[in-house]
Amino acid sequence: MRSLVLLLALVSLGGCMSVSDMGDVAHYQLSDAGVLDHSETRRSNNFRLQPDSFIYIGQGAFAPAGTYPRPNVVAEEAFNGFVQYFPMVRRARTPLGLEEALGEARSAGASYLLYTRFARADDRIGNSDEFVDQESGRLGIDSGVIQVMLIETNTRYLIDTATIRSRGGLLTFHNNKPEDLIGPPLEDYARRLLGVSR
Repeated sequence: MRSLVLLLALVSLGGCMSVSDMGDVAHYQLSDAGVLDHSETRRSNNFRLQPDSFIYIGQGAFAPAGTYPRPNVVAEEAFNGFVQYFPMVRRARTPLGLEEALGEARSAGASYLLYTRFARADDRIGNSDEFVDQESGRLGIDSGVIQVMLIETNTRYLIDTATIRSRGGLLTFHNNKPEDLIGPPLEDYARRLLGVSR
C-alpha cells in the first residue's frame, strides 16, 4: 500500500514539473544543504540593462587577507559570464583603482563600468598537497565574498551594487579554491541584469 501511495505521489509530481525543472530544484536543494557549491546574491536594485549595452569590467587591487588569488580573477570570471549575454564587453588587463577603471571605460566608449573586488576569501585544505603545506585544522569547505558595483560611466551614477557570497560543497571541495566558486554566480548576475532566466 505504501509503495502505491509513493508511486501515485511521484506520478502526480512528474505531471506538474518538467524534468529540467526537477533537476533545477534538486540542484538548488543539494546546494542549499551544502552538498554542492552554493551562492547567494544580494542586489541593491532590480535594474535591467539592454542586451546591446557596452560594459567595461574592472577589478580593484584589494586582495583578501591570507589568500593569494590570481590578481585579476574576478574581472576574468565576470567577463566569461557576461560575454555570453552582452556581446559588447571588454575587461581591464590588470587590477585598477576606481578612477583608473572609470577613465579606461570612458576611453573605450563603454556605457557602464562593472567594478568588482574580492572582499573575503577562506581557502581551506582541499587536497593532500595543501594538507602537508598548511595546518591540519584548516580542512574544510572554501568560501568567499565578492562585491560588485555597476556605474554609468558618463554620469558616475551608481546603478546597482551586489554582494555575492559563495561556499563550496561536500562533493565539490577537492582541489577547489575560493576563486573557483565565483564563475557561476557572476554569470547568474549577468542574466539578472538582462532579465532572463536560465
